[in-house]
Amino acid sequence: MRIELTVNGTEHAVDDVWEGESLLHALRERMGLPGSKNACEQGECGSCTVYLDGVPVCSCLVAAGQAQGRSVTTVEGLADDGELHPVQQAFVACGAVQCGFCTPGLVVSTHDLLERNPAPSDPEIREALAGNLCRCTGYEKILDAVRQAAQ
Repeated sequence: MRIELTVNGTEHAVDDVWEGESLLHALRERMGLPGSKNACEQGECGSCTVYLDGVPVCSCLVAAGQAQGRSVTTVEGLADDGELHPVQQAFVACGAVQCGFCTPGLVVSTHDLLERNPAPSDPEIREALAGNLCRCTGYEKILDAVRQAAQ
């Protein structure tokens, strides 16, 4: 099947999408957007988090066909004309990136949190990021990055 969708503000048409193909696979393998990571394929780790019509979703759980006619924003789409978004900058500045596998999902989830709550408390940050797993950092630098981005 063919799907047509807007990704990071650009119209895309993707051919030969099979019925069981995930949005994650379409983004990474068909559209050349490797930012969202393929880790668990079960919606447990958050590494593939993207916005679908402004709502954060695990793209591994969304069938590509469900994105027909819709808008997707990936971690790449948060940057503006080559300039990192303040959330992305904070993750780099605070050293919240180690292997980088969880980072795209954490950045999108943090972006969503700060859009809804520009001054979150630590418990609110922890709650908002609870769906994102990191195996490297111990989370403290991630929390530092969220706090810095909130400023």
